[in-house]
Amino acid sequence: MHHIKSVAFPMHLLFGCLITFTAFSQDKDKVKFGRIDPKDFEKTKFELDTSAHAVVIADVGTSEFEMERDHFEIRFKRTCRVKIVDKNGYDAATVEIPLFKSGQSEERLLNLKASSYNLENGKVVETRMESKSVFTDQLKKDYLEKKFTLPAVKEGTIIEYSYLVSSPFYFNLQPWAFQGEYPCLWSEYSVTIPEYFDFIFLRQGYQQFTMNGEKSYDRKTYNISYTNNGGAGPTEHGSASASVTTSHWITKDVPALKEQEFTTTLRNHISKIEFQLATIRYPDSPLKPVLSTWPKLFEELDKDEDFGLTLDKNNGYLGDVVDGLTAGLTSDTAKARRIYNYVRQNFACTSHSGLYLTKSLKTVFSSHNGNETDINLLLVAMLRRAKLDAAPVILSTRQHGVTLEMYPLVNRFNYTIASVNTTTGTYFMDASYFYLGFGRLDGSCYNGHARIMTPEIPAISFEPDSLVEKKSTYVMLMGENGAIKGSFQQMPTYFESCKMRAQIKDKGKEEYFKSISRDFTSETVISNTAIEDLDDYEVPVKVKYDFEMKPEADGMLYINPMFSEARRENPFKSQERLYPVEMPFTVDDVYTMSLTIPEGYEVEELPKPAIVKLNETDGVFQYLIQKNENQIQLRSRVKLERATFAPAEYNLLRDFFDMVVKKQAEQIVLKKTK
Repeated sequence: MHHIKSVAFPMHLLFGCLITFTAFSQDKDKVKFGRIDPKDFEKTKFELDTSAHAVVIADVGTSEFEMERDHFEIRFKRTCRVKIVDKNGYDAATVEIPLFKSGQSEERLLNLKASSYNLENGKVVETRMESKSVFTDQLKKDYLEKKFTLPAVKEGTIIEYSYLVSSPFYFNLQPWAFQGEYPCLWSEYSVTIPEYFDFIFLRQGYQQFTMNGEKSYDRKTYNISYTNNGGAGPTEHGSASASVTTSHWITKDVPALKEQEFTTTLRNHISKIEFQLATIRYPDSPLKPVLSTWPKLFEELDKDEDFGLTLDKNNGYLGDVVDGLTAGLTSDTAKARRIYNYVRQNFACTSHSGLYLTKSLKTVFSSHNGNETDINLLLVAMLRRAKLDAAPVILSTRQHGVTLEMYPLVNRFNYTIASVNTTTGTYFMDASYFYLGFGRLDGSCYNGHARIMTPEIPAISFEPDSLVEKKSTYVMLMGENGAIKGSFQQMPTYFESCKMRAQIKDKGKEEYFKSISRDFTSETVISNTAIEDLDDYEVPVKVKYDFEMKPEADGMLYINPMFSEARRENPFKSQERLYPVEMPFTVDDVYTMSLTIPEGYEVEELPKPAIVKLNETDGVFQYLIQKNENQIQLRSRVKLERATFAPAEYNLLRDFFDMVVKKQAEQIVLKKTK
């Protein structure tokens, strides 16, 4: 199955290029293939950073519309030069070039050249790659990949490759990334588009540009070939002059983009430019819209046999099951909950990333498995069979990247959930996770903009800022027979409860509590373990156990009052952050401890209380502790009102968690009285 549709064009206009256009020729000559100088092997500033295993010296690309026989083709040219710093940078010497094909049309890789250069006795020695080193892999039905590895690569080698991709697909104007896993000294891209094509430019990233899409204008003459009588007559030839626009981007000394904690996906933050074909306007022809609209996208998906076509058709096989599930129920919400729980319990998910069906709904129903779209579209079909107001919802998961509310680009979506409207509200459901309760979604779905698949195709938003994960813990300690005995009670967050349910289903309760005991010293014994509400998937679980601690040999008692709930390290380790912090949810974590000082002991050390605010209103850390006669009371609370923070707020956030980690590591020290 494929879902990228090729664009059909009127064949009465057939073009050929006649005049050359050379804007920005000096910049395009920045890198001439094969011109390697001994000075190029000198260290760059990025090599002083030991994390740079390779450095892109220059990456230069152009895209232009040219004539190929009887149609336009996009000619994408690229020349890239990379210095391999150490063995960990050898991967940069393996290059993959994806090529798209549809029907009898396909993109072609042309003029491939690749060489490695090494400095030997002060001279540059070139090793050329042989053509037999290029391999072809079939990725999907519509994609193949040309792959090669440059020869004679060692530490200090400079590699260089150059190629041209000729594409008959006007919609596939190549994107360009100005940033990647290696630092880049010079990245340059220019795109020349004739007036016949209107593209939307989609830009993202946080890097400064030396040249940021500056435009120049010129005219270009095209040979025109066309046939009369709808293609049955003789071929005629002519020429037409069209205005062309060249857009140009340059960046210099761009650092590598590195994965850090609390990142949805680097694809959202890498500095790049993408293009979406909007309209085609041939001379003496009506304007041809290419970019879809949201209602049109709904119509296409609703009629697609791999999505919505069978939701309401030929579903008699669902009748007995649905009737049995809803028998005796009068509330629409109760019916929806019953059907949802049936699907959740009886169907296994094989993959959590796919916008389309992998098989028919009837096969999903009989096989009891499928990807998340298979399962959730079956859920929608069953809800509709019960005469409930249900619809699919399409979204993009956090790891897949953001969608754009302005543009209906279906390839930006990768996930399907279900929705149902009842008298008590609208509920969103994902039956592909066995541990998600009715009306709950996995945290990966909280990625902003999504669309409900009804004719109006309304926009909705699943924002992580709206998702509050609450956690409460209570620990009581008291002395008995020269030891400290404690009881632990906790209601974890909902998602922590989901993780526990999955872990216990896989390995059992005993192994779960073994993992907890590892957080204590070897002298600590855990007993009376219990987990409540394990099978009620709509609420968090409750964890309970008792434990006993023995004093040290010198009679001292060292107690971290936070026990296993102390944050042991700051998740924000980097000194700087070039893109936002994206937590999956907001946090409200409350920990309470009550300690009765055992007889024969007194307090040697007691942590001091502290209150820290984050941006005054965005978060608070409370560490309130006091001693009253033989009682010590502690209340620690970490609360964040937001899940997303801008790069400029990174240092404040890191300092905030530094304080949390340091404070929660402090101990209560008790010593025996004389």
